[in-house]
Amino acid sequence: MKYLSTRGSIAPIGFKDAVMMGLATDGGLILPESIPHLDRATVAAWSKLPYRELAFNIISLFATDIPKQDLKELIDRSYASFNHADTTPLVKKNGVYILELFHGPTLAFKDVALQLLGNLFEYLLKERGQKMNILGATSGDTGSAAIAGVRGKENINIFILHPHLKTSPIQARQMTTVLDANVHNIAVKGTFDDCQDIVKTLFNDLPFKEKYALGAVNSINWARVLAQVVYYFYAWGRLPEQEEVIFSVPTGNFGDIFAGYLAKRMGLPVKKLLLATNENNILSRFVASGDYSLGQVVQTVSPSMDIQLASNLERYLYYLFNENPARVREAFAELRQTGRIVFSAEEQKQVQSEFLTCSVGEAETLKTIADFYRETGYTLDPHTAVGVHGALKCVTDGSSAVCLATAHPAKFGEAVEKAVGAPTPLPPQLAALAGLETRCEVMDADKDLVKAFLEAKAN
Repeated sequence: MKYLSTRGSIAPIGFKDAVMMGLATDGGLILPESIPHLDRATVAAWSKLPYRELAFNIISLFATDIPKQDLKELIDRSYASFNHADTTPLVKKNGVYILELFHGPTLAFKDVALQLLGNLFEYLLKERGQKMNILGATSGDTGSAAIAGVRGKENINIFILHPHLKTSPIQARQMTTVLDANVHNIAVKGTFDDCQDIVKTLFNDLPFKEKYALGAVNSINWARVLAQVVYYFYAWGRLPEQEEVIFSVPTGNFGDIFAGYLAKRMGLPVKKLLLATNENNILSRFVASGDYSLGQVVQTVSPSMDIQLASNLERYLYYLFNENPARVREAFAELRQTGRIVFSAEEQKQVQSEFLTCSVGEAETLKTIADFYRETGYTLDPHTAVGVHGALKCVTDGSSAVCLATAHPAKFGEAVEKAVGAPTPLPPQLAALAGLETRCEVMDADKDLVKAFLEAKAN
């Protein structure tokens, strides 16, 4: 399996090089040259497998340059850290299915990909005799999951940018209480989009990227998206009826839902992907009316979706534009110049054939948490509540709806308590954060400041 860039200006590379490159050197995002397609019988058989076996079967289709035994060991080690035997269990509540993706070390769905990515980095760096400085941005959960994936690992430093005082308090403490020498947290006075823009700018500074061996943990890294494809197959295999299904995905950066799109392209019987957003609804506007125009970020109770510039949309647009990298380059030049991308009527029709969408306000989010708790005794975190609200509102044709539960509710205790009137009990790993020493650099949203800090601390 070879990989290319959405912008068309890199020679085909293998999986290992794709992982290490992160952001393509032409500024695009990395994708496989072709997407494997599974027949229905194979989908049905694979989807019934235990999680680690299913992950091996799917990932091995794409990671063809890693010996199979090595890949199996990497996958087994990555999911040994999860605290549920099913890794990503599926439960039914109030007429919808909840896919629980929060049983990893940091209690968020990002663990599914980042435990694997951390182990892949360690494996590849050892194989190549190299060192790496990971640079990433987070709106909340990516940072702690990435840190958990690489803390203490040899030959790796990690630098994580998060928006100062705009994550949940627990999300911030999960990052800043990790005092390993190879971990560096930077709180940026701005938004997640500011953090993401700084990271992309530094990755696009190719001499700097090469000199400091920058590695990517954000969902710009292909391995992260690939790891997330697995749980769509796993969820479908645990439904009582093997039929077309609607997946409701709370998303701000388009990475998680793009993994669902890939699963569908591979042959998973997905009827529609329901894209659920909060008030930062650029992606909902894109699906509903083709309006992809940048606005101001609004701070909400679901902070991991407080995003305007969805970096992973570029991967989907590559396919929407019939795999034409010139059209991708034009679209993002247009976005830089005008703050929007304009789509044709035919392109809008294609988007709406694949996606439903729902934008959920703060009051609706809190009401969904409260109502769901009252009716079922099950507590939703605010992001999951956005997806559940979308499913209850938009799935009206009797289809099975699987809602992706992206984080443990205790990570957003203030919002949950506001909704249900009682605090959410803290799991032991979150309760242990209280009173721990923290370490973090607070700085302005200035790429030169971040660059200088990295230069001073890098391997």
